[in-house]
Amino acid sequence: MSVQMTNCGPLGWMTDERGYRYQPLHPQTGEPWPPIPQILLEAWSGLAGYPHAPQACLVNYYGPAARMGLHQDRDEEDFSAAVLSISLGDSCLFRIGGRQRRDATRSLRLTSGDAIVLAGESRLAFHGVDRILPGTSTLLPEGGRFNLTLRRVTRPS
Repeated sequence: MSVQMTNCGPLGWMTDERGYRYQPLHPQTGEPWPPIPQILLEAWSGLAGYPHAPQACLVNYYGPAARMGLHQDRDEEDFSAAVLSISLGDSCLFRIGGRQRRDATRSLRLTSGDAIVLAGESRLAFHGVDRILPGTSTLLPEGGRFNLTLRRVTRPS
């Protein structure tokens, strides 16, 4: 992966030699992930269209050369819960397709402050980041892009 990542919320998404998963503790410190900031919970409440709070906020940092290949967000139990993605910093070319890898894709330019909701038919759409457009934002002095992805991981009880 060319993207640096961390998490906040009751569960954090991670990958290592055992695979992809959500877990309640940071893999190096053994401590719980920090809470999801209130402003992100408000964004979820206003944009996700889902009545239960997110349990994870994946924080990805994309440097100028970072990319993320086409993938589906399939590690959650309940696909009726949206995935909310918020972009901060440099713009990127975001690619989105259909539910099959071979489906046609289209590219969108996401700028700082843009939000995308993957819900309903688009919840399992293949998506990724083709490239970062360096110098398109002054938000981060060193450049790059943060992507905050909020998700509900488990089914509500």
